[in-house]
Amino acid sequence: MGFYTDPYSNFGRLTYEMWCACRLVVDTGIHAQGWTRQQAIDYLAAHTALPLHEVETETDRYISWPGQALAYKLGEIKIKELRRKAEQALGPSFDVRQFHDVVLGSGAVPLAILEQNVDRYIAEQTSRPGS
Repeated sequence: MGFYTDPYSNFGRLTYEMWCACRLVVDTGIHAQGWTRQQAIDYLAAHTALPLHEVETETDRYISWPGQALAYKLGEIKIKELRRKAEQALGPSFDVRQFHDVVLGSGAVPLAILEQNVDRYIAEQTSRPGS
């Protein structure tokens, strides 16, 4: 049983995932392939369910913030990796709320520092009596 229990909510999830994938294409298209603003707008309009106004504002954000979409995705991948690592190391004592506190507790940090924070959390949890 998953979080998305009906086709409508799953459609929302898939729509969001498609938008995230398109962000990566547009970010790369603009900054590595030399796409024009209009090419990026056309791509997002053709491949997402976003309204045109949002397509335009998102495109302008990617133009002014090179690598933003790519950095976001890399962070997501790293956090998921670190969660799997913590879940595996801590087993049934893994607490997602504590994990979130560790991830968010230091604010915006480089991914290497985030990994050190999670490793420290795992070490502290496994060294506790009864762990």
